[in-house]
Amino acid sequence: MTIGIYEEQQLWNQGAQLVAGVDEVGRGCWAGPVVAAAVMFPQHLLSDPSALAGINDSKTLSAEARQAMALRIRQLASGIGLGVVSAHLIDLFGIAVATKWAMMHAVLSLPALPDGLVIDWVKLPELPLLQRSLPKGDAVSISVAAASIVAKVYRDNLMHEYDQRDARYGWAAHKGYGTAQHQQALAAHGPTQLHRRSFKPLAAFVD
Repeated sequence: MTIGIYEEQQLWNQGAQLVAGVDEVGRGCWAGPVVAAAVMFPQHLLSDPSALAGINDSKTLSAEARQAMALRIRQLASGIGLGVVSAHLIDLFGIAVATKWAMMHAVLSLPALPDGLVIDWVKLPELPLLQRSLPKGDAVSISVAAASIVAKVYRDNLMHEYDQRDARYGWAAHKGYGTAQHQQALAAHGPTQLHRRSFKPLAAFVD
């Protein structure tokens, strides 16, 4: 797959003028919130391959490159929205619902409501906007890739903040994923308010 603006162009052809890319991060974590971002770029930037060079799926970038690229995206974007849904709400309503809520909140937090959305995997029928939902959207659409970077950096920074408050769990290292280090901390200290107690792997650590 090649990252580009084909998906955005399809929405332009349908009459959309403002198009946002939407992605989430943290869906598979054992702890911490699920975070979504929505990113809009001006059409003239999207149409200039050199202007957004280097933007790619956040999973392909180092932590340092993501931080630098997130700052560049914030400088270039015409709008950025974020949605954060807590572990408590994930436990109450499920990760699928929580992910959609985070994405919808990110879109509705944009400074201007877009006409169209390019979304990674998820469909948002609750939003009456033109939409293109596609698997691995962060590897195909430059707007979705930008959203993946912004969401990842924001969530990683949150986990670093949690680590400063309570270093026993190693949040800064594993970001809430079910690593061996995380499992050892759970066995030693038990779950916290950040843990998604409804997730099956947490059953062994929840009374």
